[in-house]
Amino acid sequence: MEIEVLGWLAVRVKGVSVVPTAPKPRRVLGLLALHADQVVPVSALVEELWGALPPRSARTTLQTYVLQLRELIGTALAAPGPYPPAPAPSTGTSTGAGGGDAVGEGAGAGGVRLGAKDVLATVAGGYLLRTGGGSVDHREFERRAGSGYRAMDAQDYAGAARRLADALCLWNGPALAGVQAGSQIEVETRRLEEARLCALAQRIDADLHLGRHRELLPELTVLVSRHRMHESLHGQFMVALHRAGRRGEALDVYQRLRTTLVTELGLEPSAPLGRLQRSILTARPDRAPLPAPAPAPASGTPLHSAARPA
Repeated sequence: MEIEVLGWLAVRVKGVSVVPTAPKPRRVLGLLALHADQVVPVSALVEELWGALPPRSARTTLQTYVLQLRELIGTALAAPGPYPPAPAPSTGTSTGAGGGDAVGEGAGAGGVRLGAKDVLATVAGGYLLRTGGGSVDHREFERRAGSGYRAMDAQDYAGAARRLADALCLWNGPALAGVQAGSQIEVETRRLEEARLCALAQRIDADLHLGRHRELLPELTVLVSRHRMHESLHGQFMVALHRAGRRGEALDVYQRLRTTLVTELGLEPSAPLGRLQRSILTARPDRAPLPAPAPAPASGTPLHSAARPA
């Protein structure tokens, strides 16, 4: 199975899409894809679909959506081509729509037949979407970004810039684009977007260490307009402008940010950004200090526990 959530939702079995067109079954698949190979409780799926006040028929309707997903998975398994590996044997055999029984449409490893109910399994208290060792883009993003953060810690800025850029290349739009998010998916997509922004700020920091300030100017121009109160990005933009000999514009960036923060939040810019502004007033372009980068997760720490960028 191939799962992509860093952009439009895509879930493929044997290269065949199993993403439904109906909004609520698509939302169920989206939440299962975010937690692939992990049990998603029925209560979480019900809350995602109906919020805090689900109808009495919620669990029955959810079962209908799961059956629809299994029908799509069963059709994909029946397509010609290499079969996904079979999951570990279960203690029982059951039947379901689109999946047949435990000896379903596709042949897995060792001649074991693989059915849709093996791929989308009912387990105690919830459902489990098995990838069979396939690709999951948000986990690959975390792996590549973690490698980049370790390179930053080692002051290997070229390696960090390259690895973080490789991680960011996995994104092709907002997380789970095309899915109408409920409360559960909204939390997860926010986490992913924060992780993306953190990796982006770290990659820019690495590029600044490598003297690539002129190349960064177009990208930073867009970023600060999108993230109007993100101090790290504004600080990086100030440094890049100043090093390019555009000190006046660098100071203008600070003033625009200050106006936004004071007007919308009643806050002054942080002390580090204030020191950066004063240093730009007095320093030569090649002496402008780097702003404090967005905090990166410690080595070995999952991205979902990373601190929010300043």
